[in-house]
Amino acid sequence: MTEVHGHCDERFNAVRDAFQANFDNGLEDGASVAIAVEGELVVDLWGGVADRATGAPWEEDTLCCLWSSTKTMAALCLLTLADRGLVDLDAPVATYWPEFAANGKDGVLVRHVMSHTAGLPGWGRPISLDDLYDVRSAAALLADDAPWWEPGTAAGYHAVTQGFLLGELVRRVTGDSLGTFFRTNLAEPLGADFHIGTGPEHDHRIATIIPPTKALGGRSSAGSVGERALNNPVITADVGNTVDYRRIELPASNGHGNARSMAQVQSIVSGGGSVGGRSFLSEDAVAQIFREQWVGPDLVQEIDTRLGIGFGLNGPEVPVSANPRACFWGGWGGSVVINDLDARTTFAYGMNRMGDGLDTDFRAISLVFAWQASAMAA
Repeated sequence: MTEVHGHCDERFNAVRDAFQANFDNGLEDGASVAIAVEGELVVDLWGGVADRATGAPWEEDTLCCLWSSTKTMAALCLLTLADRGLVDLDAPVATYWPEFAANGKDGVLVRHVMSHTAGLPGWGRPISLDDLYDVRSAAALLADDAPWWEPGTAAGYHAVTQGFLLGELVRRVTGDSLGTFFRTNLAEPLGADFHIGTGPEHDHRIATIIPPTKALGGRSSAGSVGERALNNPVITADVGNTVDYRRIELPASNGHGNARSMAQVQSIVSGGGSVGGRSFLSEDAVAQIFREQWVGPDLVQEIDTRLGIGFGLNGPEVPVSANPRACFWGGWGGSVVINDLDARTTFAYGMNRMGDGLDTDFRAISLVFAWQASAMAA
């Protein structure tokens, strides 16, 4: 039987039990789960193996590629800049990035990019994986593209492109890359072991990804917007095990961390802007997340969704909490972050064996149910 390590407040023993059950039922290789209440880690658990081939254990400080859960970190960077008066969420992207206005994108607002309604879920010309590694050139290609729909009138998951768009915005405004801005303004002050662009000093503790059976766009309907967006280029999860992929900064998709570090950073949101007595965002800045930008079908994921600024919103489309003020995002294969502002709680889960979906699967859902039941019983 896989041994689960870490600590768990007795109020949340059901979460430990559910985490253990995922291993006992053969659903996990290595994984971590964390819950922070008022910024304090009341659950911090990990277990299993970080590398199936060698049997290396998942340790307290093991890191893993968390795919699109990284988007929650990028969103905080933009909200921070907005809070400081350096970015207006309602301003055109071209205000800060003039070249972006090309081909009818002068009406694309910053909040459109943050809510997947900008009309740029993919590139308008064929590109390769190597093209993505030249981050600024890939962003420039998007700046030259025409939107696929009138911005703000539809939503389609900007699964890969959002990172290039937000990354270039941060660079234009601050002169720093988004990964650098995130590190100096959020991760380091919080002591959070989360990285967007991961240096060689961390390679020895990065878990090996076990890919799903399909590429990123493998579930898309033939001829759909999703197929066009997610298969250019075709991305298989094996790329997450390469050094080249770790080194570049992809704020939409290649953050490396664990459940603990996700919960530490995202506690800024669940704490209303503050963690441990330190203010990172004003309450007004956090409230921006809940400005509803879209309710309805997502043209890429082909599901109904409810989107705020930078996060998915709790609702009948994706019910993540019994409390109304909750927001979330998930990563390819199963990782997830949920911020419940009414409970001042952040839940986070990450793993190295990927499921076949673009986001959360049964493993995380079982943990969320256990957390919610524990909170209601407390």
